[in-house]
Amino acid sequence: MPKKYLNELCEIISHLQTPQEVHSFLKGILTPKELEDIPTRLQIVKLLKQGVSQREIAAQLGVGIATVTRGAKELKSGRFQAVKT
Repeated sequence: MPKKYLNELCEIISHLQTPQEVHSFLKGILTPKELEDIPTRLQIVKLLKQGVSQREIAAQLGVGIATVTRGAKELKSGRFQAVKT
């Protein structure tokens, strides 16, 4: 995927004014599965920031350990500073 497409998506999302507008936009552009997966990934990051173990998170959210490990790797990279616990 060309980077310009991602930049365009980010630009559009940044102009949305309310959580309801964001929800409506995401519901229109994502599949139901993607709309379920993305909030789950956010919860993974929040739980990791709270110090919950990867195994506990996987069990609690019903996801694979690899999904949680990926979230942990991205958290270490500093990408989730905006995410509050």
